[in-house]
Amino acid sequence: MSIDISANDFLMGGGVKAVTFPDRAYGTTWTGTICKQPEVQQQTDLKSGDLKFWPSDGKPMLQLIVTIQTDVRDPQIADDDGKRAVYIKAKLQAVVRDAVRLAGAKGLAVGGILTVTYTGDGTPSGPGMSPPKLYTATYQPPSAAAANAFLGASPAPAVPAQPTPAPVQQYVQPAPAAQAPAVPAWTAPPGMDPAQAAALAALTPDQRTALGFPS
Repeated sequence: MSIDISANDFLMGGGVKAVTFPDRAYGTTWTGTICKQPEVQQQTDLKSGDLKFWPSDGKPMLQLIVTIQTDVRDPQIADDDGKRAVYIKAKLQAVVRDAVRLAGAKGLAVGGILTVTYTGDGTPSGPGMSPPKLYTATYQPPSAAAANAFLGASPAPAVPAQPTPAPVQQYVQPAPAAQAPAVPAWTAPPGMDPAQAAALAALTPDQRTALGFPS
């Protein structure tokens, strides 16, 4: 497979400095706006420079190179413009793919913002092997990135909906029942037989009036 490099990169001295994630430097983050179309290249052996192939089927081992514009400037690099290359392969490929899907995009595009963070180490695949680095990633598609740049702020984090509080039950003391006006006790006329007086006292005023007795 041929090496994918632009004519201007070749003319001006070659490639863009790659981002680095030093061992155990957890929390190392690289973020920036994608400034050129991502490129697929075949991986090479870091020591020999030979192209790498999968031992199972002999197919080329590929990687995605994403160039981002960062705010980093290395004083040891003359005319450092802040561009850095993110080499996406192995476990990082799955993480970036999930970030793209979560953003509702179909892939990485020029103008989008890619952020990658080194979060920890995994389990070595065998004795004497180095543990694989673990990453998290986020992606903002070009339209969202442009809107945030215009507003001068990052998108606000999602705020979980607050449950509607249940109405407070308040006890209302019932109004006291209306009291019937007191009826004065009936007084029997002087000299009335006590038994008759008791019988008349048990009647209502209207009943006593009907019998000819004052109420």
